[in-house]
Amino acid sequence: MRLKEIYEIADAVAPFSLSREYCEKYDFHDNSGVIVDCGEEIDKILFALDCSAEAVSRAKETGAQLLFTHHPAIFSPLYHLSVSNGGERALLSAIRAGISVISAHLNLDSAEGGIDDCLMRGLGGSEPAIMHVLSCGGYGRAYDADTDSESLLKRIRTEFCTDRVIFYGEQRKISRIASFCGAGMDEETLAFAKREGADTIVTSDGKHHLIAAALGEGMNVVLMTHYASELYGFNRFYRKIKEKTGLPCEFFTDIRLL
Repeated sequence: MRLKEIYEIADAVAPFSLSREYCEKYDFHDNSGVIVDCGEEIDKILFALDCSAEAVSRAKETGAQLLFTHHPAIFSPLYHLSVSNGGERALLSAIRAGISVISAHLNLDSAEGGIDDCLMRGLGGSEPAIMHVLSCGGYGRAYDADTDSESLLKRIRTEFCTDRVIFYGEQRKISRIASFCGAGMDEETLAFAKREGADTIVTSDGKHHLIAAALGEGMNVVLMTHYASELYGFNRFYRKIKEKTGLPCEFFTDIRLL
């Protein structure tokens, strides 16, 4: 199968146009799409959240000609590549091995059934209010819940296969959750959670002053690892692409980050 065909299949599941729309509408930067095209026929795909040395090594071991990542293999403009930089070294290793790279980032975060949507559903939510609304889907969700702090933490550990969960606040009944995949805690998401009447925020990469501010507003804060909050939805994307391409596919998990 040609790289273009796989791109088109992924585009039908999580349109890459959503990334462009998100950046234009909400003043963000992204680099989703074909990152490296080595021109090889694709017989096998490896899916990994990151274009890391470990993921590239696994792609080589399994004979994959395509590494499909969530986080862009190239995010900011590059003016040179050097083996002295870990991320660039991994990318150079992939190129030397003839491994192409596609990255689906903000489009997959935002798509219906995408990573942010899957985080919500993994937490037991549905029918959300969305913070950043796009033509299809969006990012940042607030929704009703019927649980308590202890049960929510247990659900996260079980559903997302991680023990790295930090809880701030009071053990109590939870009636409304605001969740944001990845590095989703900032002043805007905090304001959205407050506006939507959330009593609990679930996200990753929370800074101290934001956690303190949320607690000051009477909200609990649950911090997952960035990796765990996104791997869950990315795995579901992998299953869809595997089914639609009919190609042998493998999913790589870096348990050090989970």
